[in-house]
Amino acid sequence: MSYPRPLAASALILGFSGTAALADLTADQVWQDWTTYLEEFGYRVSADESRSGDTLTIRDLAMEMALPEDEGAVSMRMGQVEFVENGDGTVSVVLPETMPIAIAASDDEAQQMTATMEVTHQGLAMVVSGTAEAMQYSYDAEVLTMALTDLQAGEETPEIRAAQIRLEDLSGSSSTAQGETTRAMQQNLTAGPVTYELDFTDPVEGGTLVFSGSLAQATFAGAGAIPDSFDAEDMAAALRAGFQFDSRMEYQTGNTVYRFEDDGDVLEGANSSDSGTLTTSIGSDGLRYGGAGEGVTMAISATDMPFPINLSMARMAFDMAVPVLESETMQDSALGLELVDFTMPDQLWSMFDPGGQLPRDPATLLIDLSGKGRLFFDLLDPEQVERMEDSETAPGEVESLTLHNLTLELAGATLTGEGAFTFDQSDTTSFGGAPAPEGALDLRLVGGNGLLDKLIAMGLVPQDQATGVRMMMGLFARPGPGEDELVSKIEVTEDGQVLANGQRLK
Repeated sequence: MSYPRPLAASALILGFSGTAALADLTADQVWQDWTTYLEEFGYRVSADESRSGDTLTIRDLAMEMALPEDEGAVSMRMGQVEFVENGDGTVSVVLPETMPIAIAASDDEAQQMTATMEVTHQGLAMVVSGTAEAMQYSYDAEVLTMALTDLQAGEETPEIRAAQIRLEDLSGSSSTAQGETTRAMQQNLTAGPVTYELDFTDPVEGGTLVFSGSLAQATFAGAGAIPDSFDAEDMAAALRAGFQFDSRMEYQTGNTVYRFEDDGDVLEGANSSDSGTLTTSIGSDGLRYGGAGEGVTMAISATDMPFPINLSMARMAFDMAVPVLESETMQDSALGLELVDFTMPDQLWSMFDPGGQLPRDPATLLIDLSGKGRLFFDLLDPEQVERMEDSETAPGEVESLTLHNLTLELAGATLTGEGAFTFDQSDTTSFGGAPAPEGALDLRLVGGNGLLDKLIAMGLVPQDQATGVRMMMGLFARPGPGEDELVSKIEVTEDGQVLANGQRLK
């Protein structure tokens, strides 16, 4: 039983919007924009409306959506909302200080899930300006809290003692503008501190998880477009029709603590970082996801660990980009990883280097890859994915691959590299069924022989194996200009030859 992304849309009705006021807005226009927005996401909206002077009151607001792949439906019910015309061309949106949101979902096997969320606020002020075609929302709140107060899912219902997020000193704006075929959206949000907590027991396995954390300051910026023909059950078609979304979240001073206990075994720890970012992007050109943390520390202990472990990094980051749609043209892909100045405690070093023979300088790993390729199917279409999994045909093809940077600094040795290859899809015989590559890879190793000598002295590498390693290094590399330096250039030519520093290997 699954409950996908449509649930998130319930929070979005707290803010959309447009441009500077050019004409008076009415309460009815703002309410109509809400319903249109929700219906574009596939919701059926119902409510009781009443008018008294400048105030439009909405009671018993209900939304329902069918889940993709005939997995059932999800419905939400909210409390009262008021739209008040201010007399200056703007409209205030008044929400009760406590607003329950009831959610019910059922799958195609008639399994039922119900949940109740409670949104509470202190001092929330929300004002809408602009025109009926382009609205601008501005909002501020002293405190905004979202909490899960009840969850029922049959035998799989977890025992939830806490599940909430709390934002203080909240300020933001959002906008929406209707175009010819798409609705453009933008949102900016600042809050801090932000705190969150989760405490529950798994009903099946019996394990208990307690998880909490905080951010001193958080900012969010997002922009996107929703096509008028948007259908949540066909994301591939939505992307081709113009759906796209880009977001960036930044934070300062993040801290998290956790404890997991199961049948007497305990795993607990604490993470912190000075700052960080999280970025997402999706559109017809693909999906991109990335994140980074600065000044990262991690402390971990467990019942079966001999001692606590404390790790730290000056920077930890990742980046990934992949195509998601079948395409006749090549699209971008990427993979990046950064672990900068990684350190671990002496107790951990001493487990394999009790004599302290290896340099214990901070380690660094950098990987930066990009490529061009295309898919033969829509990655977001479950039926196409299933057919591709059952098929013996290739899911796509890679046209080129570029290694912009490879850096590994560890135990006194440094390996660096860069290179680029293209792939001939018409030649799948020269390299055992894979498209034939053409290009070159340049590598440089400093301190490799010195590290190998230390590993031999420690008994971690037998002498006969070390001799084999040195022979391989001599085959693929040549001495560089510096002390204990090896360089290597691996080439694959158009006619299928493989060369190492100009010497033919294949």
